[in-house]
Parts: sequence; C-alpha cells; structure tokens
Amino acid sequence: MSARACPRRRQLLDDPAEARTSARKAENLTQSALPITVLVQTKNEAAGIEKCLRALGGAFDEVIVVDSESTDGTQAIATGLGVRVENFSWNGAYPKKKQWQLDNLVTRNQFILFLDADETPTKELIDELRHLVVTGRLGSCGAYDIELDYRFSGRFLRHGHRVTKRCLVDRTVASFPEIDDLRSGGMGELEGHYQPISRGRIGTLSGRIRHDDVDPVATWFDRHNRYSEWEAYLRVDPALRRKVRGHRSRQGQLFDAMPGKPILFFCYSFFFRLGFLDGRAGLDYAIALASYYWQIDLKVRELTRIDRRTHP
Repeated sequence: MSARACPRRRQLLDDPAEARTSARKAENLTQSALPITVLVQTKNEAAGIEKCLRALGGAFDEVIVVDSESTDGTQAIATGLGVRVENFSWNGAYPKKKQWQLDNLVTRNQFILFLDADETPTKELIDELRHLVVTGRLGSCGAYDIELDYRFSGRFLRHGHRVTKRCLVDRTVASFPEIDDLRSGGMGELEGHYQPISRGRIGTLSGRIRHDDVDPVATWFDRHNRYSEWEAYLRVDPALRRKVRGHRSRQGQLFDAMPGKPILFFCYSFFFRLGFLDGRAGLDYAIALASYYWQIDLKVRELTRIDRRTHP
C-alpha cells in the first residue's frame, strides 16, 4: 500500500497483558474471514459466476451478488452456492447501480469491495488486506485504488496499459458522483469511467485483481463500442467533460487531455509500457485500445457535424 497516502497508526502497548491480548486478537484475525463485504455485479453472467464465487471462498466475511434481472440463471447459480442475491432494476434515473447499493443494501461491514463477475482478488491482494486489518490500518483511508491483471486474446498480460479501479471503499465516506449523463448512450445503469469520491484519504494497494473475461472477444468490442458513445457524448459538452475529468484517476486525467490519442496510446501501451513482451496478445490489446480511441474521435466528429446542421 502507498505509505504516503495513508500514514501508519501508532499503537502504544505498555502493559504486557494488553500486548498478549492484542497478539491473540491479531492471530484470530489472520485465521478469520476479512471484515469486508464483496458486492459482485452481474447481468447474465451464468458462464462465469460460479468460478468467481468459488474463488472468493471463505476469504471475506460477506459476499452479495447484485444482479440486474438476469435471464440466464445467474441468480439460481449464486443462490445454489449459498450466496445472498439482491436484484437491481434501474428506473433510468440516479442513483445508478453501485451508488444504489451504497444507499440501500444492508451489509455487515463498513468496507465494500466492488467486483465484476469475471474478477477475483489475487492471493497477494488478500494477504495485503489481511495485513491492513490485523494492523488496524484499513480504516486509515476512505478508498483504495487497485490495478487489474487483465486477460486479453487468450492470455494474462504482464505489460502494456494497466487498468486501475477504485473499487474498495468505506461506504460511510465514499460515493459515486452524479454527472448528468443520463441522456448519453453507452453506459445505461452503470456508472461511467470515473472514480468514486471519498472524504477520506485515497490509498493504493500493490496486490491486484484478476480480470478473467470468459466471453468471446467480440463482446469486448461490443462493450467498447457502447463506452465510446458515452465518451463522445462527454467530449461535445466541454463543461461535462471537465466535470468527469475531475473524477477520473490521475492516469485517466492525463489520457483524457492527450491529443492524437489513438496513435499515441498505441505507442504508450505497446512500446513505452513494453506491451510487445506479451507477444501477439500485447499487439492485439494495443491495437484494440487504439481503435477504441479512434471510435471516440470519429463519433465526436459525427456529433459535431449533426450539431452544426441542427444549429447553423
């Protein structure tokens, strides 16, 4: 974890008996489930939800599947594994899905880990979280940024562009902003590509989340086609774009301001971040990301032409 972001709490135990009691408590914590509630986001995830839930195992005190009215048996699989399922039906207004969960779900724990159905925490991340709990430092930050180990084109990528998500939050101090994007296409019930805000400090964890998408690669392009619609909507509204930029990660803010992004992003991912060391998969990923930003630029130009014709 970033020591700069969250300073260490001091613990002064002068009484030997108190020290022994503290040691026993710490030992119990190392053997028990983490006091963190995992909220797994699903919509028609029957192909991968069982793998996700089994991977979480007994590491976390509470796991809840929040399902968006799946029709493929996702809910039945989760309940069959003994996991609590909550249904989410979006009404087209705020709050969107994750903020709705913070507002409405009763959880046993203050800290919430948001995961998609194709994501699981690595052993290193679980060990890091356990260390924070044992040392009493988990609550020293209001939210934590976690990097993803991303599977693309059949293999986990060790290099190239790496996605960071602020997905571990203290529900008492963190929330998702409302950014006036309800008229945009692409995102629907989900919060867009911006981070939750926190009244507490923001920490960075070194352990990662494994993003193991089991869907065909065509679904990646389908999703990013929708995402590009949302991004294009932002770019033709300068005030909204500035608002969203303020809620992105530092890396996201830099990329948002980058000119000539399709070409530069390919060079960044494939050369500067050594994506070529991942072989053909690294090349495929860099090209796919470059095409995503090309789509955004193309749609921005189209929206601009339409606006000029409508408002000459």
